[in-house]
Amino acid sequence: MLLEIAANSVASALAAQEGGAGRVELCTALELGGLTPSHAQIALAREHLRIPLYVLIRPRAGDFLYNDIECEVMLRDIEACVALGCDGVVLGALDADGEVDMPRCRALVSAAGNVGVTFHRAFDLARDPFSSLGDLIELGCERVLTSGGRPTAIEGAELIRQLVELSTARIVVMPGAGVDAGCIGKLREMTGANEFHASAKRQYLSGMRWQPSLLTDMQGGEWRSDVEQIRGILVALSDAGRG
Repeated sequence: MLLEIAANSVASALAAQEGGAGRVELCTALELGGLTPSHAQIALAREHLRIPLYVLIRPRAGDFLYNDIECEVMLRDIEACVALGCDGVVLGALDADGEVDMPRCRALVSAAGNVGVTFHRAFDLARDPFSSLGDLIELGCERVLTSGGRPTAIEGAELIRQLVELSTARIVVMPGAGVDAGCIGKLREMTGANEFHASAKRQYLSGMRWQPSLLTDMQGGEWRSDVEQIRGILVALSDAGRG
């Protein structure tokens, strides 16, 4: 079994590694569902990580219906990730009818070349999860991240279980959204999944002694993945595996 950490910074990526995670998905702006990190963040994470590094390819917040310019941005970001030696990318695009946008996704997967491809939670907004799963298999994606179309993976566990059963040996179905030490054992039992996705984040207090009375929205401490939370999730997952 494997735990992937959605790391919103290089510091979070290093915490994931220290905590024992099996893979990092590097992104930024988790509060927006995650966006593509900067070239420098990707490069530094690649230099410091010994575990596999995947990078989120998402040029903006909102839906997953992209125009030509946005797709060109994603293509170039994927090319940069490949050049930097990343192990994989995390991508996805839908058309206006809620189907996997096969032409655009084929181009993105092709740009990834020999590195791994995860299809992200655009999957949860697709019209038909079962036909979409077939599309992802056809595209050659190695895994799909999903909450089962619900706000949390526990709520979507029944659909995830069905997807896991359908996907055997063809694509990995990885539950994500609301995954923590308190629910991962139950999620494992309910879905039969072997890979899990969590952010394991907490807010760190700001080190600023000077705190202006205005602009309070820019004075809080940062959110980042926490080593002890990651270890706790892995202990719970290990216990579930022995059960």
